[in-house]
Amino acid sequence: MQTYLALGDSYTIGEGVETAGNFPNQLVQILKEQYQLAFAAPEIIAVTGWTTDELLDGIAARNLEQTFDLVTLLIGVNNQYRGRDLDNYTLEFTRLLEQAIAFAKGDKQKVCVVSIPDWGHTPFAVEKGVDTPKVTREIAAFNACQKAIALQYGVTFVDITGLTDQYKDEGAYLVEDQLHYSSNMYALWAAKIAAEMHHNL
Repeated sequence: MQTYLALGDSYTIGEGVETAGNFPNQLVQILKEQYQLAFAAPEIIAVTGWTTDELLDGIAARNLEQTFDLVTLLIGVNNQYRGRDLDNYTLEFTRLLEQAIAFAKGDKQKVCVVSIPDWGHTPFAVEKGVDTPKVTREIAAFNACQKAIALQYGVTFVDITGLTDQYKDEGAYLVEDQLHYSSNMYALWAAKIAAEMHHNL
């Protein structure tokens, strides 16, 4: 039975959706059903609101000693939301990616960095009067940063931001808070990650 560790924040635990509907659990189902890969339920280290430093602390607190056959890393939206700078993000994201690789037994092919969604397009952001173009620019900068680091380390980078842009006006892809995504959106993410990663597993 293969094992999977998902590292992140609200987008990883699936704020507002049932556990089975978050993207890590849907990813496991797709890997089982479409690619005949035997995966156990995912191990998840993620809390709504976490920044990169908080994820680092969360990983340390769990004191995991096992390794995994697949590791995903999706973190950074709260760095942007809180106005953290890219230099700080670069340092902490790099540390997180190095930890993700270590969790994958040093096998970079087993690690997947997932891009940050652009929350500036959500009804929540519109209602709050958020400067959407500014959020979009900043999220793009964070994504460019993490993509460059992923490529530098030889790790797969999966862009799901385009999916959140594509369906930004469709309510079925959001939960009640009109900020976080529904299981419908997470299904799209999981399918894209599975398509990119199955041949490495």
